Amino acid sequence: MAYSASEIEAKWQKAWDDAGLFRAERSADKPKYYVLEMFPYPSGRIHMGHVRNYTMGDVIARQKIATGHNVLHPMGWDAFGMPAENAAMASGGHPKDWTYSNIADMRAQMKPLGLSIDWSREFATCDPEYYGQQQSLFLDFLEKGLVYRKNAVVNWDPVDMTVLANEQVEDGRGWRSGALVERRELTQWFFKISDFAPDLLEALDGLDDWPAKVRLMQENWIGRSRGLQFAFGLIDGPDGHDRIEVYTTRPDTLLGASFVGISPDHPLARQLERDNADLAAFNAECRRMGTSEEELEKAEKRGFDTGLRVRHPFDTAWELPVYVANFILMDYGTGAIFGCPAHDQRDLDFARKYDLPVMSTYAPAKDEGIPLPEDGGEAYVPPKTETVIYIRGFAGETEQTGNEAIEAAIDFCEANGVGQGVTKYRLRDWGLSRQRYWGCPIPVVHCPTCGVVPEKKENLPIRLPDDVSFDQPGNPLDRHPTWADCACPSCGEPARRETDTMDTFVDSSWYFVRFTAPHANTPTVMEEAEYWMNVDQYIGGIEHAILHLLYSRFFARAMHVCGHLPAKAIEPFDALFTQGMVTHEIYLTRDDKGRPVYHLPEDVTDGRLADGTPVEVIPSAKMSKSKKNVVDPATIISAYGADTARWFVLSDSPPERDVEWTAAGAEAAHKHLARVHRIVSDIAAGSEGPAPEADEALLREMHKTIHEVTGGVESFGFNAAIAKLYAFTNTLSKSTAGSEAKRRAAGALAQLMAPMTPHLSEELWHMLGHEGLVTAAPWPVADEAMLVSDSVTMPVQVNGKRRAEISVPRDMPDTEVEKEALSLEAVQRAMDGATPRKVIVVPGRIVNVVV
Repeated sequence: MAYSASEIEAKWQKAWDDAGLFRAERSADKPKYYVLEMFPYPSGRIHMGHVRNYTMGDVIARQKIATGHNVLHPMGWDAFGMPAENAAMASGGHPKDWTYSNIADMRAQMKPLGLSIDWSREFATCDPEYYGQQQSLFLDFLEKGLVYRKNAVVNWDPVDMTVLANEQVEDGRGWRSGALVERRELTQWFFKISDFAPDLLEALDGLDDWPAKVRLMQENWIGRSRGLQFAFGLIDGPDGHDRIEVYTTRPDTLLGASFVGISPDHPLARQLERDNADLAAFNAECRRMGTSEEELEKAEKRGFDTGLRVRHPFDTAWELPVYVANFILMDYGTGAIFGCPAHDQRDLDFARKYDLPVMSTYAPAKDEGIPLPEDGGEAYVPPKTETVIYIRGFAGETEQTGNEAIEAAIDFCEANGVGQGVTKYRLRDWGLSRQRYWGCPIPVVHCPTCGVVPEKKENLPIRLPDDVSFDQPGNPLDRHPTWADCACPSCGEPARRETDTMDTFVDSSWYFVRFTAPHANTPTVMEEAEYWMNVDQYIGGIEHAILHLLYSRFFARAMHVCGHLPAKAIEPFDALFTQGMVTHEIYLTRDDKGRPVYHLPEDVTDGRLADGTPVEVIPSAKMSKSKKNVVDPATIISAYGADTARWFVLSDSPPERDVEWTAAGAEAAHKHLARVHRIVSDIAAGSEGPAPEADEALLREMHKTIHEVTGGVESFGFNAAIAKLYAFTNTLSKSTAGSEAKRRAAGALAQLMAPMTPHLSEELWHMLGHEGLVTAAPWPVADEAMLVSDSVTMPVQVNGKRRAEISVPRDMPDTEVEKEALSLEAVQRAMDGATPRKVIVVPGRIVNVVV
């Protein structure tokens, strides 16, 4: 019977569902295993990149089921966010309808893949049942002092009338509206993630099963630094301002200070601009810049001389000018810096622009012929570990590393009453307020009498209204006629709800915990969390290496503080794997203005469209809807079946690297699976007699394959495991072993392929006459004795050229090995009647014949 993927896959998916095979329940009889892929945003369609991600998790889940684990493998949807609102603005529809329609489409695409998912635990973050519990967590965090409200400078889009993340500001303009973005001070809600900075940093050392690259990225983002906090005395400053506080990580350069710079949002700058129209205009222009470090780095460095001066802390006669500078943010340090142009290229560019002094505090320990900055050279910024000679150092003229000089400078300043040595972190508190509709409402009320009042938990969830419109810019919640009107939970008088909603990173920062008790009327159920947490294996893209994972680590700690998680779960992900992308060529033509017009892969045959128009081919890139280089899994499943798609995305490349999807590769994968089906069909129908020698060889190879495939699956070496399965399939097809040995080997092949090609494996298992489902069968275990071969195969060389190979007993004496080698016809032919001068036998390795 021919291999029919469509019939096989539908049949066995029904069998799994009927058996409730993937439904996760607590059990004291089995060790638990929680495998999770980062949940998707419901954008409308999945592509092969999704398939690769979920198939990797599925392989792990299925193998763990077979090894006797109680597996939790859930799926949900990261469903809030701006794309849904943008779609509503474009089409006149509603974000809710758009989102749930997309979820239905994507679920329908995913189910044919045969994933071992417990769909009974499915939820979307836009479900009121989910975000109501998120609101409950917010109130608990608020009670514990982990949430607060303050004024903060944000990116403001004056057309869309919303706050933008740094990533949404492109060349100083809103990513959607194109309007010039302004830096505005708004009252925002914040999570106190900075309180956990030391622990978040130190705990990275214990995450041994995380990629080193991810740990380093988090370490740099948290950014611990040792420095000096001190103040410059302000000369004739305005009322209320007699000093400017500064934090510096390079106090060793204080004796090379040239100017003091403050942020346009510094309290001093804001006070001065009230009476200085030119400064007010300069500050307003600065506030239209984005706030990302990258954007500030690229921007031209500009300043405004306030006319004010400060005294240097070590010389009262030494005065420094005070500039408002466009590259300084209030969010970092104190919003003020001192500039040492000789040792910071940004400061040097600024000093040269405004004709300020440049003075080196240190120089290379060896004369390298490079001009000093004051002589026209670039800023000299060696690594802190490098030894330099200090010209203006706190320990006099001496050779020190930067790190040694920093500590010496801190000691000297503290001893002389100039500031305090401080350890600080780059990590800033997490601003969670968003001025948009499609997000989790923040559960607080603004009362004229009581101020900001937390909502009562019995009133949760605070649901989003359905009757909103997107016919004008801004947050629809602000202009809804009734939604914000409510009674104060404290005094009962009329009040107004908070109309900001939460950053969607909040939704994804605890979803993995909710899967342990997805339908509970509390955020978690401690018994379930105690049993299922931690996530044993987390799988997702490297693009989430910093924020999502860092926020999730914070949330786990905060939830523990509030009594929602056991202490063991404060690091929620035991192991992390970051997979590569699936790529595909990009096909395009050009319109009459030369602009690219992209075409789907299924619309291109042999480099041409259906009408014969040739297309330009751009080398493979990440699959992108905008470039149309996406491959719809439904198309592949229809043509070849889900197992082919699964086999291909796992087989062609190590899982941490990118894999290029090609039609030829998919077709080759399908042909191989059809061949496996044919080989096992023949074995199931065969009745050859015993063949002891061939039996032993086949079974030895079977046990080696079990050993290597098991190791490959457990170490994410899926492509290596599949390579071994290819080889074993060839061995099985050529074997002259008897019927019983072949059936055993074919059964092992079905079991070993089951995590990758579960439908085909069930069919093979059934054809071989086994009872039950292969998915529920115990994973095969290699016999250690069968991994040690009694014979060894060695190449035979004649005058350095390989001519033959010989299989002999492992313990055969060298003299006997020599006789066997010389008797081979290929060796005799190569010797051409000559007598060997020397025969060298390297036991177990090689035979060298010299003639």
